[in-house]
Amino acid sequence: MSDRDDMPAFEEIHVISDLHMGGKPGFQILKETKRLANFIRHVEGLRPAERVALVLNGDVIDSLAEDSKHYIAVDDAADVVRRIMRDDAFSCIWDALASFVHKDKRTLVIVIGNHDIELALPPVQNLVLKQLAGDDPAARGRVQFSVAGGGFACKVGDKRVFCIHGNEVDAWNYNRYEDLARVSRRLNAGMPFEPERWVANAGTRMVKDVMNGVKRRYAWIDLLKPENSAAIGTLMVLDPSQAKKLSSLFGVVGERIKGKGEVDQRLFDDRFVTAGPDAVSSLSMDRLLGPNLRANFSESPDDMLRAAEARRRSGQAGVGQSDSTLGTGQLIWDRLTGWIRGVEKHEALRRALKDWLAEDRSFDSSDQDQTYKDVTAAVADDVDYIVTGHTHLARSIEVGAGRHYLNCGTWIRLIRFTDEMLRDEASFAAVFKVLEKGGMSDIDNASFGGQKLVLDRTTAASIGVKGKAVVGQLLSIVGDGSGEPQPFRD
Repeated sequence: MSDRDDMPAFEEIHVISDLHMGGKPGFQILKETKRLANFIRHVEGLRPAERVALVLNGDVIDSLAEDSKHYIAVDDAADVVRRIMRDDAFSCIWDALASFVHKDKRTLVIVIGNHDIELALPPVQNLVLKQLAGDDPAARGRVQFSVAGGGFACKVGDKRVFCIHGNEVDAWNYNRYEDLARVSRRLNAGMPFEPERWVANAGTRMVKDVMNGVKRRYAWIDLLKPENSAAIGTLMVLDPSQAKKLSSLFGVVGERIKGKGEVDQRLFDDRFVTAGPDAVSSLSMDRLLGPNLRANFSESPDDMLRAAEARRRSGQAGVGQSDSTLGTGQLIWDRLTGWIRGVEKHEALRRALKDWLAEDRSFDSSDQDQTYKDVTAAVADDVDYIVTGHTHLARSIEVGAGRHYLNCGTWIRLIRFTDEMLRDEASFAAVFKVLEKGGMSDIDNASFGGQKLVLDRTTAASIGVKGKAVVGQLLSIVGDGSGEPQPFRD
């Protein structure tokens, strides 16, 4: 008997990811909430006599968008999640999920990502179960949590399916699942845990320490893709006053290097892999800044950081400078700020965005991006369908030998700049006026040359038995979400 015989088995599953429910009005990046609620009800009604699963494949909520001074909510975690569930913008989604789990032959699977780690904590799971299933033991039994980093494996027909968020291979955003387990044990044992003790990953620190502050003025900033190309340059152009705060990012960068050392054990490898020279070079502050901003330096910022880190480790930091990396960081930001002040703001932003989007293939669903490469390399050959999220970018790729990779994308807003928008100062002027206003409603209504600034794109991965075959595909959920989904097209 193979392990497939013991797996949960379904005739159809639907996988959605990166809903990011959270934040106050004006700060919320999930827009199509009623469409999402109706889609959940649509899945609930499929194959009434057969087994159907709905997998929420990570970043279901977004605790990092909530008002909290800590990187993780512990004592107030249930209050944070309760507020999100009761928010008028999101309550219809939770009502639809409750209806789903009260129907026979339905299964709801909740996988955690890197923005919703509180879902791993027992008090939060108890709250979610109470919200969705009440005291109905059958309904409670239809809810499964995957919070230890193992993802969710099942069968659809005779095919093996593996769903995982994808941050497990991301050195910026990996989760320390062992530490989450320690927090859970303390909570169950009635022991306190001070949130200040939580060591956050680099991505979490970036969001809480930097991005949330910028978002209060530019609500759209984290809707840009790709996230890790020239991002710091764009932030600096928008708000040079963030320079001091951004200096702390060199500490974030150091955390990312540690993350590179640990991320290789997140998926399927018991060995601890330490960070080596390749991990440092792959960090690429040069890439984060982009060539327009790097032109302000006579030497590579990467080389400056590595030299400063080497001095710190050898005990050669300057007198009165306990952290030479931070000192180097301040030098870099001082020079960047001087360059930015010498260029008109709209033109500096256009240049930074062109850096960010140079040779960009974010919206090409066939692009074999780094998440695809890292996850597929870590999955056994007998897994027929690999489904991720995390990047917010839909993917449908034939791996080979009848195997398939699907990234189910996201339900949040996504901004897409066209070449025409960024061609020159004149073409970018109208775009800049909208971005400078900064609000969600401003970008939602903006259109240039027939191209809306915000994509109307909400997607799901679907794998189901059709006749004697199993068919997996990426779907676009359109309209109010109650109708039949459409095959995804770029």
